Amino acid sequence: MASALKQAGSALSKTAPAAGPSNSAQYVVSKLDQLVNWARQGSMWPMTFGLACCAVEMMHTGAARYDLDRFGIIFRPSPRQSDVMIVAGTLTNKMAPALRKVYDQMPEPRWVISMGSCANGGGYYHYSYSVVRGCDRIVPVDIYVPGCPPTAEGLMYGLLQLQKKIAKTKKTQIWLNK
Repeated sequence: MASALKQAGSALSKTAPAAGPSNSAQYVVSKLDQLVNWARQGSMWPMTFGLACCAVEMMHTGAARYDLDRFGIIFRPSPRQSDVMIVAGTLTNKMAPALRKVYDQMPEPRWVISMGSCANGGGYYHYSYSVVRGCDRIVPVDIYVPGCPPTAEGLMYGLLQLQKKIAKTKKTQIWLNK
């Protein structure tokens, strides 16, 4: 009996896969990732951080003509309720700590869209002493929307690109493989 157990144990050790998750576990986790990402990309809640004239185009995007609600995108007034921040306009040195504070109050996962040439790199006021040359120096930016000011269609395209980026994230699979 003992020799039979030893033989079975040695046979299992030879055929057992290397340490790590099984294929069925990886399949379940990948489907779970897809489900979570589908829910996230279909319910993005951006917070408006309008600093200048680009904010008017951002409001225009939320109005009836473009209707972001049909994509599941609803503007929220509080950073604790939102998962996307749209920085629209010129970011000054005095406003930079407030931007960082609001970003830190957002729950994970969070994304940032930089809207307009002023938010992207300082824009027309690039050489001013009081302007931050791009909001990516303060917070990590995921999508850049160019233009001065960018059109509502440009912002919609940026939001749709962010939805594609969200669909490709693999948070649970990375956790499983650790």
